[in-house]
Amino acid sequence: MQPLRPSIVLEQLVKRFGDFTAVDHVTLEVAPGEIFGFLGPNGAGKSTTIRILCGLLQPTSGRAMVAGLDVSHEPEQVKQRIGYMSQKFSLYDDLTVEENLDFFLGVYDVPRAKRAARKAYALEMAGLAERRRDLTRWLSGGWKQRLALGCAILHEPAVIFLDEPTSGVDPIARRAFWDLINDLSHAGHTVLVSTHYMEEAEYCRRCALMHRGRVIALGSPEELKASVQSASCLEPTMEDVFVAMIEAQEARL
Repeated sequence: MQPLRPSIVLEQLVKRFGDFTAVDHVTLEVAPGEIFGFLGPNGAGKSTTIRILCGLLQPTSGRAMVAGLDVSHEPEQVKQRIGYMSQKFSLYDDLTVEENLDFFLGVYDVPRAKRAARKAYALEMAGLAERRRDLTRWLSGGWKQRLALGCAILHEPAVIFLDEPTSGVDPIARRAFWDLINDLSHAGHTVLVSTHYMEEAEYCRRCALMHRGRVIALGSPEELKASVQSASCLEPTMEDVFVAMIEAQEARL
């Protein structure tokens, strides 16, 4: 049996804005169905990398492939194969939950014969079936987050990009959102999620730690923690890993 090709491939990806290098020679692969975490503080290059992968920014150099498509040469085709949820919810507060879903069904050009089923699935997945007629402005941050995810997967994308999706919501809502991400992964979707919450790395199969536009560590949470384990830190957390990796990177620089 032929091995499945990666859902996401980055090869020496670079993005510069004038003299500032936001993404600095990033190379990695993400397997089909994998939950892959981009970890790092604000300004590390996570969002810029995701925007390149979504076809929203052109890279300065290097190559980016998503779902077998070259992002630089086929950005419109890429957009049809992905779901994208940005840091700021792209919902309309003056529309109801159901009206937001109807709007995005049209944006994604979901065939009319499938729209009712896809809307029902999104409502059920997000736990919003009973609130379908509520105005979106009435929803809490956690429920808006669920609705935004439901909107992002209406067209059954192969790859889903979630850019800081749990920022600004309470820990209970964050954990519930990660349950939804796991369900999507089990259904075969590839999910790349960025976060600055180090503990969320535990929910990912593998993680890339980013600092100053570079990937300074790559591996499973267990592998990353084992790499910094020492006599003074027998049970390191992901926070410990990140601090140790940044200190090592700064020392090299």
